[in-house]
Amino acid sequence: MVAKIGSKAPSLNVSKWVQGLPTNVDKQKDNVVLVEVFQVNCPGCFLYGIPQAIDIYQKYSKEGLTVVGVATAFEDFDKNTLENLELLLTKGEVIGETLKSLGQYGHLVEGNMLPYKIPFPVAMDTLKKEDGMITKARIDDIIEANVPGFDSYSEPQKDEIIERVKQYLKNKEYSAQTFEEYALRGTPSSILIDKKGVLRDVLFGQNDFLEENIKKLLDE
Repeated sequence: MVAKIGSKAPSLNVSKWVQGLPTNVDKQKDNVVLVEVFQVNCPGCFLYGIPQAIDIYQKYSKEGLTVVGVATAFEDFDKNTLENLELLLTKGEVIGETLKSLGQYGHLVEGNMLPYKIPFPVAMDTLKKEDGMITKARIDDIIEANVPGFDSYSEPQKDEIIERVKQYLKNKEYSAQTFEEYALRGTPSSILIDKKGVLRDVLFGQNDFLEENIKKLLDE
């Protein structure tokens, strides 16, 4: 089932807490929760998403906000691995496109090291090997999460979208459980959960309103 805004937020389905004490959504009652979802091989995550999450953590972690990171993988499965996440968190080393892009922008130190540390707990998403089954339910879930107003499309357009989804599923090696349960569209993504454990927002990419939305939830 896909998580719905306005409904109880499902627990994070992670395989390992790599940094910090293990926790989850249901253990953070009375706190606002920000879940920052990223991929190790995602330059934008390290240019925008994670630095923004760190800034918010530093401002509001003592005001009733819990911040956690979840590293996921919906592509580049050879790079977005637990091993590379551990390398990032223990030594500060980045790899792949992240290394290339951040190096070009002058955002690295000592060649391949991040100039900052992630201060909050970080876990690895649970990756499940695909079994090749392409069901109508899976197709419908992906369309619901990614194609607003699908029913308003013409029949030929619907058929084309369905075929694209089938090809996407056919080429998938793994399913990332938290990524898919929260119907994320990519990385970086931010998941906002209120003090009662209700999912309030899911934001994709760089977002100028994230901090403002968190302040509103803290004031509730």
